[in-house]
Parts: sequence; structure tokens; C-alpha cells
Amino acid sequence: MYTSEPALRAFREARHTFIAGSRIDMGALAAALGVDRTSLFRWVGNRDQLLSEVLWSLAVPTLDGARRAARGTGAARIVDVLDRFTADLIQASYFRGFLTREPARALRLLTTTDSDVQSRFVHAVTSLIDAERAAGTFDPAPLSADELARLLVRISESFTYADLISGETPDPARARATFEYVLRPTAPVPVSVPAPAPSPIGDR
Repeated sequence: MYTSEPALRAFREARHTFIAGSRIDMGALAAALGVDRTSLFRWVGNRDQLLSEVLWSLAVPTLDGARRAARGTGAARIVDVLDRFTADLIQASYFRGFLTREPARALRLLTTTDSDVQSRFVHAVTSLIDAERAAGTFDPAPLSADELARLLVRISESFTYADLISGETPDPARARATFEYVLRPTAPVPVSVPAPAPSPIGDR
């Protein structure tokens, strides 16, 4: 995240442009700020870096809102957070506009292993899993929390960007069904205890 005042000013202007449904153009942004492109690039990096910061700045409040609204504990809570977050992304008009305007760039910035946005999303989901594990309500085994988080992020991506990846319509309900399929609680395996003689009250 940017810390200097010039960078924050450029970031806020870019974010406003993005939310308004317009393309972030570095030349137009520099002109709006009254600076040259060299100064703008020195403040915020290249266009991909700026877009990544804008995208994540919009994802954070969406994810925080999903956490606050989520119900249940353990696997149920993780499903609910991811379901709400994925549905909100699918329904955000400014976000869909970006995917329509720049599909190849969007997939590169949002879904590749070199993506700052994806790595931050994985970290956020890992923290969500770790919180439930610390509370004693969920165990990601046999996967690590990070491995499970990467799987869940890939599921979210596959449904959020379904129109770009497979030509299908993004469907929040199918995304939730998949999260539930992966995270459904495992029924406890009954432990067999040898008994020396039949019990009059029967087996428990």
C-alpha cells in the first residue's frame, strides 16, 4: 500500500476512476494530477502495480464485510465468508466492467501466481482457516492451512471469472455448493471397543 502523500493522491484518483467504471489511463491520470508521467510512475509504479493496489483496496472491505456477516463456526463459517465474498465480486458492476474491458490483463493481475492480489487473497483465507483452527472448530488436515487456502482461492476464481475462463455465466450458488463440497464436515469415525460380554442395554 502507498504511504507518501503524492502516491496516495494518485491512488485515490485512480480508485475513483475505476469505481466510476472507466479505464485507468496513466497519461490521463498524470494530467489530472498536474504532473508528468515520470513522476507518476515514480510514485505508484507501473499501471499493473497501480491496478493491483486498486483491486485489492476494493477487495479488503468486501472481504471484511463478508467476515462480519458470516454465520456459524468452523467449515460453515469459512464457506459463508467465501460465498459472500465471491457473490459480491460477481455482482459488483465496476468489477465486471474491468473484466469486460481488459479480460487478459484482469486474469493476469488477479489469478496468476505472480499476482499480488492473489497472494494477498490466499493469505487472507489462510488467516481465516487458522482462526477457526485456533478456536478448535476446524482442522484443515491432511492439507496445511496455506494449501487449503490456495485450493479455495482457485475455486473462487474459477466461478468469479467463469465467463473469461470457460465462457460460462458466473454463478454464486454453484460456487457455494463447491465450497460446501470441499469443506463439508467429516463424520466422526466410531471407535470399536471390544466388550467381554454382551450388554443388556445394547451397543452404543
